[in-house]
Amino acid sequence: MKYRIEKDTMGEVQVPADKYWGAQTERSRNNFKIGPAASMPKEIIEGFAYLKKAAAYANFDLGVLPIEKRDAIATVCDEILEGKLDDQFPLVIWQTGSGTQSNMNVNEVIANRAQVLKGFEIGEGEQFIKANDDVNKSQSSNDTFPTGMHIAAYKMVVETTIPGVEKLHATLAKKAAEYKDVVKIGRTHLMDATPLTLGQEISGYAAQLAFGLKALKNTLAHLSEIALGGTAVGTGLNTPKGYDVKVAEYIAKFTNHPFITAENKFEALAAHDAIVETHGALKQLAVSLNKIANDVRMLASGPRSGIGEIHIPENEPGSSIMPGKVNPTQCEALTMVCAQVIGNDMAIAVGGMQGHYELNVFKPVMAANFLQSAQLLGDACVSFDEHCAQGIEPNHKRIKELVDNSLMLVTALNTKIGYYKAAEIAQTAHKNGTTLKEEAVRLGYVTPEDFDAWVKPEDMV
Repeated sequence: MKYRIEKDTMGEVQVPADKYWGAQTERSRNNFKIGPAASMPKEIIEGFAYLKKAAAYANFDLGVLPIEKRDAIATVCDEILEGKLDDQFPLVIWQTGSGTQSNMNVNEVIANRAQVLKGFEIGEGEQFIKANDDVNKSQSSNDTFPTGMHIAAYKMVVETTIPGVEKLHATLAKKAAEYKDVVKIGRTHLMDATPLTLGQEISGYAAQLAFGLKALKNTLAHLSEIALGGTAVGTGLNTPKGYDVKVAEYIAKFTNHPFITAENKFEALAAHDAIVETHGALKQLAVSLNKIANDVRMLASGPRSGIGEIHIPENEPGSSIMPGKVNPTQCEALTMVCAQVIGNDMAIAVGGMQGHYELNVFKPVMAANFLQSAQLLGDACVSFDEHCAQGIEPNHKRIKELVDNSLMLVTALNTKIGYYKAAEIAQTAHKNGTTLKEEAVRLGYVTPEDFDAWVKPEDMV
């Protein structure tokens, strides 16, 4: 491999000749060989591209950057957003907690790529655009990385998570209406309880997702606030007047999302409560989805020796040794996603605690965990919806069998003969293996006609 010599404030470093990154990126590559597969998420790099372009435009408008440099920076940022420079960002999330090396990785790539587009070799003659002086003008890693975090997180939630959850919610709401008259036995403590309809049961799932969506959407206002303009500690040192508002306006324009400048830049740099808050809503959705997926797989258990009240799609063979076995694989995948999201929430909570004085130094790991959770939940909801929820159908024969055999239908007699006599009927029927009606009549508490009139599952829902 051919190398070239790059310099930074610490001296010379060899850099692969075919790459646009510079000395600081290469130092980080060499110093943090921790799980190379854990690359800085592409969405964070795209967030940087948006903010670097916006910063160039704001700096030009405010008279501190020439138009030819603005346009050159913007051109390279557009190339990053188009995926043309994906191989130029090699750093992992395990680096400095402020994300400084990733900020400089982007600065160096933009500067060197602009140099090439200008017709020069990297390092040839006077550098057309300088990584720190031009690309990073009016910025610090301390305010660019949290801005990139918020851009990436907001876009992922709005473009992936919310649409995925809404898709599944719509299906469950439709199923709730479709099966509103299918009377089945209810269960509490995993034991038989009074009847309800399959539609009512599914409506609970739909309501859970509706509550989760509302909570998630309510966090977006805080997440839309960006730190850019705070520079090193929140004071805005080395930024032209009005820069923070103007750069936020450009970010909103370029992303088509309603980003605004953070009201308090000190909070925006030193704490990442918006990330903690929004991920808390993602965790709430994970809790709900885990409950839903578990219910579905238990209701579909069998096909002959389980509950078997619903049919779910049979998507693939379930065993390498048991012929004909089919498993609830979508339920299993969704619950594993939920476990990952709930684990990520702990990492984000711990990261959110690390705001010592003027800077939180757990930014990369918080960003990576957040983006993973948001994408997993959105994708898993779409998968579960398309390959499971849409195909849920009631097993009418099994549902009727279990309703007719339930002892808890005796609850309908409470107001007629009292709790204690009703309990005696249920306990005796269970002991003798007989029906409620047989024991109620044998014990002399009701007539056959009264039992038929009073114990109607369809009237108990």
